[in-house]
Amino acid sequence: MGWFALAAIAAVSLGLMLLLKLPKTVIGFAGAALMLGATGYALQGHPTLPASPANPEKPVDVADEELVKMRQQMFGRFQYSDSYFFIADALSRSGDERAAAQAMLGGVRSAPDSLPLWTGFAFATAGADGAMSPTARMAFRRAHMLNPQHPGPYFYEGLAQIRAGNLAAARPLWIQALRVSPPDAPWRENIALRLVLLDRFVAMQASGQGMPR
Repeated sequence: MGWFALAAIAAVSLGLMLLLKLPKTVIGFAGAALMLGATGYALQGHPTLPASPANPEKPVDVADEELVKMRQQMFGRFQYSDSYFFIADALSRSGDERAAAQAMLGGVRSAPDSLPLWTGFAFATAGADGAMSPTARMAFRRAHMLNPQHPGPYFYEGLAQIRAGNLAAARPLWIQALRVSPPDAPWRENIALRLVLLDRFVAMQASGQGMPR
């Protein structure tokens, strides 16, 4: 049944994106992601096993490189914050989320009015704590206060909510990130795609469907 479920997910996801009239580049990106997932399933999956309840951990997350690209698009490149992000990214990839959060804490202490650093500290802290802890929430609030019209804090707070398993809390944050983004912003399509996949994932959970193993 796993193969049938996988085919149904792909068909419904692509159909929904066509219905929403998303740009061709977004649909192409989604198609590539679905094909990559199918390939991984073919190589490592277990199609003879029955379906099991979906694990909400990182349902619409993508490669670290894509997140770095979005961060640079939203906050700019060659900024003071880059050195702290570089260290935190390396620590996070090595599995030391707590050290990554400490690195970003050093950043906000050195530049207490930096929107990128407060956003990065909030996101790293949520990852280290495995939840939207009081410290992470406080840091996100600080980032929003520095610039309520910047999409970065909304996007990363939504991603942190998803990683913590709070799917419903992520949707309004990503919608707000789109709302405050310029019409020609290069990250809009990426957020729109994530919203589509998030809605589909939530709908599958509500209907009791499981993801193929």
